[in-house]
Amino acid sequence: MKMTVRDIRDSKQNGKKLTMLTAYDATMASLFSQCDIDMLLVGDSLGMVMLGREATVSVTMEEMIHHTRAVRRGAPEAFIVTDMPYGSYEITSRQAVENGVRLLKEAECDMVKVEGGRVICDTVRRMTDAGVPVMGHIGLTPQTASQLGGFKVQGKDLESAQQLVDDAKSLQSAGASCVLMECVPSALAALITDVLHVPTIGIGAGVHCGGQVLVGQDMLGMFEKFSPKFVKHYCKLAPLIKKGVSDYCAEVRSGQFPSEEQSFASEPDIYKQIKL
Repeated sequence: MKMTVRDIRDSKQNGKKLTMLTAYDATMASLFSQCDIDMLLVGDSLGMVMLGREATVSVTMEEMIHHTRAVRRGAPEAFIVTDMPYGSYEITSRQAVENGVRLLKEAECDMVKVEGGRVICDTVRRMTDAGVPVMGHIGLTPQTASQLGGFKVQGKDLESAQQLVDDAKSLQSAGASCVLMECVPSALAALITDVLHVPTIGIGAGVHCGGQVLVGQDMLGMFEKFSPKFVKHYCKLAPLIKKGVSDYCAEVRSGQFPSEEQSFASEPDIYKQIKL
């Protein structure tokens, strides 16, 4: 049965750990949705994972809508969260509401995710008041990673740790249904998880969060350029994919593929009447 926003909010009280993976296309979404996954995240990480860019900041609303529609077609019963891309919610609250509604209506997602803490809480409140379910995102926020000194663990000193606690509480008060924490020390993530009544979802934030998310291609071992510390490869598809492609190329060149098994037969003499 499809998750609901209420199910997500109630998961902490029910003792249910939430599972989430990124998906950017119909094929992966279909596979993931057959594996009892709670949520699919169409992250703006698609800019790097799918489009080969160096960062997420150039991803557009049109691209998020395009990929979310594909995920929805592949997993019609899935609970889908879509990232609001950089520049789609920071300018005014009205802009944020309009783009959030657009993602719900045009992309058919179930919830949107926004990066930032107290500074965007008025925006989150306006969005939730307008009926747009929101997932907050604190800690390492990739859209503004350059301001944080790069892709680094956040909350390692008292001042920044206190800020993350305050950010999480403020997002909850503003109406966020859950809070994602990225690259946060596990002890701090546990403290934040305990103080909130909405669930937390971790990525590089330890085991005590109310759920976990990973990039699908990372978890499946498809991305080889680098592997973050928080990633576990549950399988390693990259070598299998490369072997399969290499075998295909070799068989085509040698004439082994296609064989009779992959070819269509006909009456042996029917083509003798063709005039050449």
